Amino acid sequence: MNINRIIICWAFCIAITNIHWKADTKPDYKGEVMKTLRKQILAQAGWALQQQPVTVTAQSSPRSAGGKHDFFSEGDYWWPNPQSPDSPYVQRDGMTNPVNFVEHRLAMIRLSQIIGALASAYELTHDDKYVKQALQHCKAWFVDPATMMNPNLQYAQAIKGRFTGRGIGIIDTIQLMEVVQGLADMENAKGMDRQLLAAIRNWFERYLQWLTTHQYGKDEMNATNNHGTCWVMQTACFAKFTHNEKLMQFCRDRYKTVLLPNQMAADGSFPQELRRTKPYGYSIFNLDAMTTICQILSTKEDNLWNYNTPDGRNIRKGVEYLYPFIADKSKWPKKPDVMYWDNWPVAQPFLLFGANTYGNNDWFNTWKKLDHAPEVEEVIRNLPVRHPLIWL
Repeated sequence: MNINRIIICWAFCIAITNIHWKADTKPDYKGEVMKTLRKQILAQAGWALQQQPVTVTAQSSPRSAGGKHDFFSEGDYWWPNPQSPDSPYVQRDGMTNPVNFVEHRLAMIRLSQIIGALASAYELTHDDKYVKQALQHCKAWFVDPATMMNPNLQYAQAIKGRFTGRGIGIIDTIQLMEVVQGLADMENAKGMDRQLLAAIRNWFERYLQWLTTHQYGKDEMNATNNHGTCWVMQTACFAKFTHNEKLMQFCRDRYKTVLLPNQMAADGSFPQELRRTKPYGYSIFNLDAMTTICQILSTKEDNLWNYNTPDGRNIRKGVEYLYPFIADKSKWPKKPDVMYWDNWPVAQPFLLFGANTYGNNDWFNTWKKLDHAPEVEEVIRNLPVRHPLIWL
């Protein structure tokens, strides 16, 4: 009888242990991402190994009020006035003018793609050749006096006849996020040049100084839509790279007290984005940015993924609101976007980050099935997290 009781107790304990183990475990999403993207990552890194640096000094525009080393771009939705071609440009919201100067932005996107691919390949292989190639490009952009970009965005998203630059143009440097994330991912590699890395960090320290003190930076920080979100997202990313804990905490507080309560409705939607001419694309973009903030800034002590406003709004509601329209776009309740409607969604980072945080396999499986290598310029521009492996 005693032996039977021992056997029963032993079996019961094993069963309970298994139940607890299954409850406490979460799928290995990083491993799944590696398997899903491995072939693509190595192909992209192979391309990146063949590329030579191209910085802002490679091309210029006579409409820029800045110099050779100054980043310059023009507002996307601004067009010549049909009544008078020489007069100031006029706005057509949501309609991209294809002849505006965007070569500097494209060069920055290219840099992001190169560093993201190289860092992802390093994460898979730990081969120092990827590190050395990444440093070659970053040296050209941020250190070499002949080719480097000045650490400010005073001439971004200019409008002919109206502004030589605007705070709204600061959104263009979200393309530098995967550059610093990739460098951080490779920081402890044997092939890392510590002196060069310090010089690159110094550039971002100077850029953060401009970003947080210049009136353009203040204007962008106070924007009430995705621009305000993206100011926090990139500032948090650069602050983490430069070990600026004070600025990281400022960004956490701003997420809690400004972004979430002022931008999210009770149902998890973003009304400021829904009223635009491209509500679907902008809603996706803003949610990607919000979840990336949570991914960058969350700690065990201060987990933004679990933060709730006093009236119950949280980032999970944002994912839950938008997810059904990602899984089945035909359910979208508003009119189709005026441009690029057919190009969304792609493999949105909010799906992966949300799945990785909350253990939601539906979100992950949807992410897995979507396009991981979009080629449409507008989609790429609004997808700053294109190499998810380096973020997990």
